[in-house]
Amino acid sequence: MKEAKKGKLDLNNTGKRKRAIAKVRMAAGTGSVTVNGKSIKDYFGHRLLIEKKILSPFELCGITNSYDVIADVAGGGIVGQADAIMHAVAKVLATVNEANKKALKAAGLLTRNSLIKESKKYGRKKARKRFQFSKR
Repeated sequence: MKEAKKGKLDLNNTGKRKRAIAKVRMAAGTGSVTVNGKSIKDYFGHRLLIEKKILSPFELCGITNSYDVIADVAGGGIVGQADAIMHAVAKVLATVNEANKKALKAAGLLTRNSLIKESKKYGRKKARKRFQFSKR
């Protein structure tokens, strides 16, 4: 377990997905989720699947409405940002309790999804596409 200098658990962590990076701070509370200073419904709109995805680590550990989540997200798109928040929350919950870590690892929430766009190569149109070949 990570422990801070004052004997309290460190409830801060970062999560990543594609180009999105989420810095998450958690504290004991009522279960509210704030993303970049806005509520989860204001930031992501009324997309229930994204909200479920972010809250899935809590449901898996059986501790819903016990932590407040404050997330700062940058880069990527909406789904990548939601997955980055989910990854960070799962990492924090894994440091809180060893039983949580086993459940989260079995569900695959502690593994970073490292899919990113391949960079363009010189002498080509895109990363792998080539210019049209002309025989004559």
